[in-house]
Order: sequence, then C-alpha cells, then structure tokens
Amino acid sequence: MVDTAERELVRSQLNDLHRKNAEQAQGRVAGYYPPEMAGQSHLFGIAGTSIDGTQWAVGDCGYRFPLHSISKVFTYGLALEDNGREETLRRIGVEPSGDPFNSITFDEANNRPFNPMINAGALVAASLVRGRDRAEKVERLLERMRIYSGNPDLAVDQAILDEQLVSNDRNLGLSYLMRSLGMLTGDIEENIAVYLSACSVTVTTVELSVMAATLAHGGANPFTGEQALARHHTRDVISVMTMCGMYDAAGQWAYDVGIPAKSGVSGGILAALPDYFGLAVFSPGLDEHGNSVRGVDVCRDLSERFGLHVFADPAESVFGRVAQPEQHAHPGGH
Repeated sequence: MVDTAERELVRSQLNDLHRKNAEQAQGRVAGYYPPEMAGQSHLFGIAGTSIDGTQWAVGDCGYRFPLHSISKVFTYGLALEDNGREETLRRIGVEPSGDPFNSITFDEANNRPFNPMINAGALVAASLVRGRDRAEKVERLLERMRIYSGNPDLAVDQAILDEQLVSNDRNLGLSYLMRSLGMLTGDIEENIAVYLSACSVTVTTVELSVMAATLAHGGANPFTGEQALARHHTRDVISVMTMCGMYDAAGQWAYDVGIPAKSGVSGGILAALPDYFGLAVFSPGLDEHGNSVRGVDVCRDLSERFGLHVFADPAESVFGRVAQPEQHAHPGGH
C-alpha cells in the first residue's frame, strides 16, 4: 500500500523528472511513423499506477498514440492462453536476438523466431491467436487490451493501420520467408493485418500505465479486478519483457534500469514492477535502438532514485521502507 508520504514523494519526483527531461535532446522520430509526428517530438508524458489504484500523471498524458511494438506483449499473452506454454515455446523462443526488432534472423537450431518481442516472433504470435478470421482475432485482441486498460472504448486507429499496411514490405518478406521455413502457416497478408491492427491500437499514457499495472498485479486490472491474463502466463510475459523488451538495448536496460519493460517506435515505454506498480512514459524522440530518449532517461532515473531495480536491496526501495522525503531535498541527487 502506498502511504501519503510516499505518494507525495513520487509525485514531486515525477514532476522534477519531467521538468529535467523536457529540456533534453529529443532524438528523432522514426521514419515509418506518421510524418506529422516529426513536429510533435515535444510531447512528453509520465504516468504511474500502483496495484492499489494510486495514480500519478504529469505532462501530455491525455495524448493518444499507437502501441506499435508494445502490442507484442498483449499478443504474446493471448497466444500463450490459446495454445499453452509448451506449444507456444515450440513456435517462438524466449532468447534475446541481439539484433534490431525488424531483423531477418532466426533461431535456426530450433527453427523458430528468437522471441515474441521482435517482428518475426510477433508475427508468429499473431498467427497463434485463435479466431475464425482476421476480424475475430482482432476483436479478441481488442477485448483483452480493454481489460488491461480498463477502457471499454479502446480501438484500432484505421488511419494509422492504413499507413502501416502501405509501408509493409519488410514484414511481408519476413513472413513469406518464415512460411517457406515452416515457422508460419496460413494467409500471410491476413496475419500481417492482425499483427498491424494490434500495433495500431491507440492509448494515452495513463491508460498504458494501467496496462502495465495489470501486468504487475498478476494479470488483474487494479481498478476493476478483472483478469486480463492468468497469473502463470503473466509471469512468462514479464520474464520475456525483462530479457527482450527493449530491442537490441535489452541487456543495457536490464543492467541499468532493471524493470521489465517494452518499448515502441511511437515513443512509448511500458514498465511493470511485479507486485508494486506500472509505469508508462511517452515521448516520440527515439535513440538509435528505437527507444524513447526521454523515456529511457526517466526510467533510469526513477530506478536509481527509488531503488526499483528488480535486484536492488529491498531496503533501498521506496516500497520496502518508510519514505524519507528530506533525503530527496535536492532533486536529481542520490
């Protein structure tokens, strides 16, 4: 339970981090992101949701943006539920690839994509979601995301989906190659449409923090109590996020930040600290790995200030002790 002192400490630190990082270099906006976003790199929101329902938000937290690669978390979760752990693992590995998210490389020893957080693995995960056709699969994914977020109106942004379908040659090539190798079956274009529909679902930073908190809460939405994913599957999803969630910078992230997370090229980062809280950051400027520049910096600072690294001494965590606000009298100091 987050007490009043801790709540206010977190709020003041989030405000401080927002002010500090708003002035930092913004990176670049991905070339395959809608062109108009190049002029929106100033947008910047930070939101957190505790598993007890406490929320914090600062900045542009009401702006809607597409999940893009963050959707891979939820597609993988539904694939696990529909097919079971062993069958899903047979089709998609859980090892970091060490390559960019859109690389055309595979786990050749096991004839499968390396993990579900890169495009190859996410395309196979989409094919494992059950449904009679594309529409039913997309609707099942949407229904599940609505439970995670608590927003019954969560939807695919058709304009964003149309743009992604136009610039889709790499996913097409990747899919046909995987089908030729026996990693993927069925209608390639229909499967890509399912995958990209999930990527085109738009959320706010606050909604994304609730989705993260649902993962942190064993798959149960902290506000509604509704189960978005069984606890044992949630464990598997968070484990893969820890190892593979931040593209080819996942190792450095685990070393520096130590919070299970997934990023997307829209500038969003979802981070879930099991049994404590969910965090979301949105800022469209990206680094060379495709991760939000401000988002990475905010998460690194929060991890250091509050001792949130999963391997940190519990005595150093704000959730494992009584907060001492006076220790943070000088924002940015440790």
